[in-house]
Amino acid sequence: FLESPPIATAGELIDGALTAVDTYETLFDTQLSNSPIIGELWVSTKEMLGPMFNTLIHPDLPPSVTLVITSYITYSVFSAILSIGQEPPPNSPYPMNKYDAMSAKRYFDNKFGMVVKRAIEVAVLSGTFLLKLASDVASGKLEENSEGRAEELSVLLTKLGPSFIKIGQSLSIRTDLLSPAYVRGLKQLQDQVPPFSTAEAREIIESELGSSIEQMFVEFPPEPIAAASLGQVYRAKIRGQDGEEDRWVAVKVQRPNIMNQIALDMHLIRDVAPFIKRTFNLNTDLSRVVDTWGAGFVDELDYIEEAINAKTFMEGIEQTPLSGVVFSPPVVDELTTRKVLTTEWIVGERLDKSGKEDVSILCSIAMNTYLTMMLETGVLHCDPHPGNLLRTTDGKLCILDWGMITKLDPDLQITLIEHMAHLTSADYEEIPKDLLLLGFIPEDKSDLIRDSGVVETLAEIYGAWTAGGGAAAINVNKVIADLQDLTAEKGNLFQIPPYFAYIAKSFSVLEGIGLSNDPQYSIINECLPYVSKRLLTDKSERTGGALSTFIFGPDKNNKDRIIDYDRVEQLVSGFGDYTTSASGELQGKNTTRAEVIEGLADQVLDLLASEEETPLQGIFIEQLAKIITSSSRTVWSDLRERSGVLSNGRTVLGTLVDPLGVFRTSPVVRANQLDERTVETTRNLLNLLTTTSGPSALDASTLTNTEVVEISSIIVRKLWEKRSGMLATSNRLATQLLQLTANRLESGEREILVVPTRKVDEPAETD
Repeated sequence: FLESPPIATAGELIDGALTAVDTYETLFDTQLSNSPIIGELWVSTKEMLGPMFNTLIHPDLPPSVTLVITSYITYSVFSAILSIGQEPPPNSPYPMNKYDAMSAKRYFDNKFGMVVKRAIEVAVLSGTFLLKLASDVASGKLEENSEGRAEELSVLLTKLGPSFIKIGQSLSIRTDLLSPAYVRGLKQLQDQVPPFSTAEAREIIESELGSSIEQMFVEFPPEPIAAASLGQVYRAKIRGQDGEEDRWVAVKVQRPNIMNQIALDMHLIRDVAPFIKRTFNLNTDLSRVVDTWGAGFVDELDYIEEAINAKTFMEGIEQTPLSGVVFSPPVVDELTTRKVLTTEWIVGERLDKSGKEDVSILCSIAMNTYLTMMLETGVLHCDPHPGNLLRTTDGKLCILDWGMITKLDPDLQITLIEHMAHLTSADYEEIPKDLLLLGFIPEDKSDLIRDSGVVETLAEIYGAWTAGGGAAAINVNKVIADLQDLTAEKGNLFQIPPYFAYIAKSFSVLEGIGLSNDPQYSIINECLPYVSKRLLTDKSERTGGALSTFIFGPDKNNKDRIIDYDRVEQLVSGFGDYTTSASGELQGKNTTRAEVIEGLADQVLDLLASEEETPLQGIFIEQLAKIITSSSRTVWSDLRERSGVLSNGRTVLGTLVDPLGVFRTSPVVRANQLDERTVETTRNLLNLLTTTSGPSALDASTLTNTEVVEISSIIVRKLWEKRSGMLATSNRLATQLLQLTANRLESGEREILVVPTRKVDEPAETD
């Protein structure tokens, strides 16, 4: 038998530990003693209890280390007592591989040392940087040292791990919030996240897929092509099937032990959230916000879910006009597991590194795509940093990394559409009500939403935001002062609903990309094309209400309402921009004029000649009927006046048509001020239709005979295809005309005409 090594005594083990901790004890004790927050308490506690604990534990143990060990022992004893009768803690923070705050709490309650170590690590590393920053402010060297501090911040976030890298990546494109130096520093996080070893990556791939690398891949590189916070990507080649050529793929491999790292950070942040809420007197339920964030983070670690998300996006976007200009990389299912994701390799360049003209076009496409996801398909990609948005060689937008998504229910989608319609049309009076419905104002504050101070403050903020330039264009000091005044008078009025965390992240990143290309970029104005398209095409009753608000403004409930020309111009312009963007026309795609006409015919007939009445068609028929009746009365009045006047004061035409004068003063035939407004609006709308320009505008005088024949054939065919819809629309229009005539007879009063005695040369009153 081999002789067993001698077993060390408890005293020898403690002496060995003392040697290890002695190096750090002085620094640790000095930092705590000099702390402005707990320094005095630490010193007095150490002096009072230190000697007693030293006697009980070890005579040579430094006082500070003694107190830490004692605290840990006390915590462990009490935790053990309190856990009697409870189920044992789980073996991992999230046993079901889904975010579970309570399960993580039970897990980390038995990992006190791990939690304290991480908390101290975050506090010490962050505190050191913040102290340097405070020193720069005090010495007036904030701007001078910004380049160095930005690099230090990038290094700090990288050291702190994936949770903090994600935050830094989101901030790295906010040129309106950060100085150029910090933007440059944080952009390093997009490209320079340190990789883990390829040997570890190969082990994970082989373990997950059950075969050797050589069996699965024709080529597999020795180094990753890119490293991110949660994994890294290799450009490999797989064998073609059924005679196809070998093809390049992107293989994403998850970082080792990443689940526990994220779980620990989310656990710490969640524990701190109630303290932050109390300290700053916030309405927002920060714990629920953290839970929402954590659920997305953990879901991002399941690559099978990521593959499903990408496929769901493609299924949804293929049903929209954007299907030809945006896509996600196709997934290679047989080489995908929870920790390995394989997709086709996409050749392209990062959106923020493309040419300026391309970025503007693709930013518009990206905005329409994300609005479609949020408000139509209901599955929103929540990680749109520049590294995940590619411009392909054929000018399309490719969206990568589908691990982090959020889902929105239909009721919330409609409420958001209403809110965005109010924003883009500058109907700020409606904004407080929207914020209440969206959860930004608590229910117990609902009585304050119509307060003039609230409306004015929000109108000023949104107005500045709409003008472009992002947060940099807003007078932050004035906004803060106004909000403080509101808080002092009305209490803490605003909160952030948990669902909004990912929406804010997505659109904040998109706004940052837009601002990096155009300093006057306005995200609210960029929402107009999609909002216009949705308002004009959606058939829901609530969207119809939002459309009425957009078109008619405050007069939307007035029976004599007439469309607001400026609002219609805005709506038509937005819809045209959406159509152009979705068709890819701005990307230089070759389309014939006949194809353009065919597309326009489809759009118009789909909107206005549907068999089932839509909100837009209802408004169109109502306004068309008013235009017809008002124009008829105006034309009749004009013709009567032109026909000449008889000696009895009546016009020639009036006498011929109505000899007895029955309808002489009838409201059915006499024009009034409303008719004049309607006719004037009609002239403006006709002018809008004839002067609208853009990539799709056509000059009929330049059409060839062949094109005229082709276009005529297209229009006839489209009208025939929509004949049943056009018949239904015509019937509704006829009904509306009869209804307007009946209403006019019922509510109108005959005018009293007094024909004065006149001299021979004076003109007569005409009927």
